[in-house]
Amino acid sequence: MSQEKPSQAKLPSTSALDNRSTNEFGNWFEYPVRVQPHHTDYAGLVWHGSYIAWMEEARIECLRSIGIEFADLVAIGCDLPVVELSVRYHRSIKLGMAVLVKTRMAEVTGVRINWDYAIVSTDGQQLYVTAKVTLVALDSERGKIMRQLPASVKDALAKISALNKN
Repeated sequence: MSQEKPSQAKLPSTSALDNRSTNEFGNWFEYPVRVQPHHTDYAGLVWHGSYIAWMEEARIECLRSIGIEFADLVAIGCDLPVVELSVRYHRSIKLGMAVLVKTRMAEVTGVRINWDYAIVSTDGQQLYVTAKVTLVALDSERGKIMRQLPASVKDALAKISALNKN
């Protein structure tokens, strides 16, 4: 019997991610952030959870920009919880830096709403984080997934979809 060493799993190369053009994030909603002390760890680098909070804030502001107030969704009994989240950290962001959180609605499939994110430098030259988030419409009173999005939400999301195609 030969004694072969099992091959070690290798991580995929990130060079393709590092060379990704930030120009592809041109027509997205932009939410500016300046890194505050409470966003960082003891080394002065942004804590990974802060990025997720920024993405949530950007998504809420994007919805507000097209007429959907999150408080109104709550009032009609529609919640939009995150059911899937994928984050890729490309570079660290440091205390005091200003960045742009860019977001766009990627697609709506039934009651699932997919969003894309990119956190970039204010000049658009550095890519720090990319992410994808999936939300689902939930009837907050019953605690069950809705069969369809409320009409007002569908109409507003159609506005975003039209903006993304331009």
